[in-house]
Amino acid sequence: MRGLGPAPGRRRPPRPGDRPGRVVSSPVNVVVVGASVAGLTTAVTLRSLGYGGRLTLIGDEPHTPYNRPPLSKQILAGTWEHDRIKLRTDEELGALDAELLFGRSATGLDTLAERVLLDGGDSVPYDTLVIATGVTPRGLPDAHHLAGVHLLRTLDDALALRADLQRRPTVAVVGAGFLGAEAAAAARRMGLDVTMIDPRPVPMRRQFGDRIAGLVGQLHRDNGVSMRCGTGVTRFLSAGGHVTGLELTDGTVLCADLVVVAIGAVPSTGWLAGSGLALSNGVECDAACRAAPGIYAAGDVASWYNEHFGARMRLEHRLNATEQAQAVARNLLGDDRPFAPVPYFWTDQYDAHIQAYGIFPADAELAVLHGALDDRHFVVGYGHRGRVVGVLGWNSPREVLELRRLVADKAAWSSIEGSAPPVGALAGVAGPGG
Repeated sequence: MRGLGPAPGRRRPPRPGDRPGRVVSSPVNVVVVGASVAGLTTAVTLRSLGYGGRLTLIGDEPHTPYNRPPLSKQILAGTWEHDRIKLRTDEELGALDAELLFGRSATGLDTLAERVLLDGGDSVPYDTLVIATGVTPRGLPDAHHLAGVHLLRTLDDALALRADLQRRPTVAVVGAGFLGAEAAAAARRMGLDVTMIDPRPVPMRRQFGDRIAGLVGQLHRDNGVSMRCGTGVTRFLSAGGHVTGLELTDGTVLCADLVVVAIGAVPSTGWLAGSGLALSNGVECDAACRAAPGIYAAGDVASWYNEHFGARMRLEHRLNATEQAQAVARNLLGDDRPFAPVPYFWTDQYDAHIQAYGIFPADAELAVLHGALDDRHFVVGYGHRGRVVGVLGWNSPREVLELRRLVADKAAWSSIEGSAPPVGALAGVAGPGG
C-alpha cells in the first residue's frame, strides 16, 4: 500500500500522572477527514490558533467546501447559484497551507499504524486525527434506481433535484422532518402540486412534539400541500424506468413523477469498521470530543457527552458543526475542556421562521412564554425534570434570543410555570440528537 508522505514525528509515550486519554504533546501532523463545515472549521481554527504543523483535509466530494442548509432552501428554489454557498474562496483555501484531498474517500482507519486508508490504495499518516465525515441519507429499497427519485444531501443532489423540478412534475415528499418539510415548501412555492407523506400523525413531531408539529402541518396545508400523515409507503410504481407513483400503507395509490426521499440520515462511520473505535450512533467521544488518544470527532458524526444537560447527544445542526469543530481544534492543541453548548437550530418554511434553543425530551412539558400559538408569533418553553431545557420561537427572533437564557441558566421550571398557561405534555419528541 502506497502512503502519501513520510510518517510524522511521534507523540511521547504516556507517563505516570498523565490524564487517561489525554494528548500529551502538541501535534505535528493533523489529518481531518471530512471537508464540510466541521472539517473546514477545524482546519481554519487550527491555523488561527497558531498551529504550524502539517495539515491535511480530505473530502469525498469534488467540490470545495460549501454550506449545506441553503441546499433545501435557496439552491433548490433557484434564488441562489451554487457559488454563493462556498465556505472559502480558492485563495483562502490556499492560504491554509494544507494538503487538500478533495474527491477522495476514506475507506479505513489503521489506528496502530496511525494511517487513514483512501480509495485507490493510498494512505495518509497522522499523529492527530479529526473525524468529521457527517451523515449519509437513508434510502428506500427498490426505489433509487428509478429516474425521478431523489435524495438531498449534497450540492449535486440539490442541482439534480432543482433541474428535475423545472419540468413541472407532480411531487411527493416521503418524510416530514426538517429536510422533507423544507423541500415540500420549496416545491410548493414554485407552484407545484405537492404531497407530503410520513408515518407519524404530524410533521416534525420528533423535533417539536404534537402541539407545535400540528401548527407546522397546518402551515403546509394553508399553503396548498396535501398532507398524508399517519401512513407510509408500501412500494414505488414505475414505467419505463421512471417513477410514476406510490402505493401507501392504507392502500391508496398516489400519482407522482418526482419523489423526494427525506427519511433521515445515519452517521457516516462505515469506513471506521474494524478500527477499534466505539461507533454506536456515531463516533462515541468523551466530553472533550475525544474518541481515543489523538483522535477526535466533530459535527454530525460525533456523539459526545454534553455536561450542561447531563446527556450524550449527536446533533445534525449547522451551528453545532462550527462550534464543535472550534472546540476540537482548541482541545487537540491542549485546552482539554468539555464541549457543553446549548444547541441551536432553525428552519424557514413559507413565512415561518422557527428557531429553537436546547433539547426537547419526549416527556417535556410545554408553556407559552410570549405571544399566542394561534397568531403564529410566539415563544414556548420546554420543561423537563424541573428545569427549562428548551425554548422555541415562531416568528419571534428578538424574544427567543432573550428567553434562551432560561436554558443556559438551567432555570427552574417552577419559575416560569405560572407565568403563562401550560399547553400540556409533549409526546413523540426526540431527545438529544433527534
